[in-house]
Amino acid sequence: MSQKDIIILGIESSCDDTSAAIIKNETILSNIIAGQEIHQIYGGVVPELASRTHQQNIIPVVDAAIKKAGISMNEIDAIAFTKGPGLLGSLVVGTSFSKAFALALNIPMLDVNHMHGHILAHFIDDEGKEKPSFPFICMTVSGGHTQIVLVKDFLEMEVIGQTIDDAAGEAFDKAAKILGFPYPGGPLIDKHAQLGDASKFQFSKPQIANYNYSFSGLKTSILYFIQKEVKINPDFIQENLNDLCASIQRTIIDILFHKLQIAAKDLNIKQIAIAGGVSANSGLRNKLTELGQKNKWKVFIPKFEYCTDNAAMIAITGKYMFDKKLFANQAITATARLKI
Repeated sequence: MSQKDIIILGIESSCDDTSAAIIKNETILSNIIAGQEIHQIYGGVVPELASRTHQQNIIPVVDAAIKKAGISMNEIDAIAFTKGPGLLGSLVVGTSFSKAFALALNIPMLDVNHMHGHILAHFIDDEGKEKPSFPFICMTVSGGHTQIVLVKDFLEMEVIGQTIDDAAGEAFDKAAKILGFPYPGGPLIDKHAQLGDASKFQFSKPQIANYNYSFSGLKTSILYFIQKEVKINPDFIQENLNDLCASIQRTIIDILFHKLQIAAKDLNIKQIAIAGGVSANSGLRNKLTELGQKNKWKVFIPKFEYCTDNAAMIAITGKYMFDKKLFANQAITATARLKI
């Protein structure tokens, strides 16, 4: 007798993207994301505005996901939602909606770790796309996190290295702000970097123990360097924009992969993945491909739609939790700080 198909609704609301996805077994039927442009005028995400906008977006987004998937609400077997980490107000909206939805339909809830979701997005069924086998190393790089994770099984992971201060995504966004780009500036650095000379300018690289990272010193180095040059030539940024972007991007990527290569060699692991918002960066993707050929790694790079915060990754993680019957109860609460 064939096993019953499992259909899960995934909800993601950890920061400023409201997302809902429907997964059938390991195949995504829909993945709807509503962004929040309001934060651009403030140069960063304003938590209070984010949570209010989630409240406005969540029902239309869920409705759109169900309709696009071509299913009825009663076919959903469980709801998976992001418990944390993230902005507490934003997480509360997704958690509260999920609790009410589960109660109304009398279906189980699955409280997902956002960082597990980024990593397990690699297991979404995609035509012809190979999936990692265990164990593998995943470098998760986003605006809030920079981690090297040893992935032993779907729900068994160990952080073996992480930033001791700022995340790599913060370094991109801070550098972008110094250069005068609007928020979010990371993608704009990537765009200009493709036209520049990455060896034109040198910035300091920290010496941090073990597999850990630090990006606060790099941000300061970039700021002081540009302030000094602008005093000499007020048009310095504009005249050197592409080269500055390329040099900043290369420095961040070099820092990231220096530690990743050491970890892969020490643990003798040849399967390497990247995940998180910054994994959409073209320089990062190209460098992983290049190092994969050099080190004989099998590399795994997520589709662009699964790099940024999305509910598809929450739904696939929920599927593996469903298989193990790791259900949450109605007493569950959102957690801003949640470790792997």
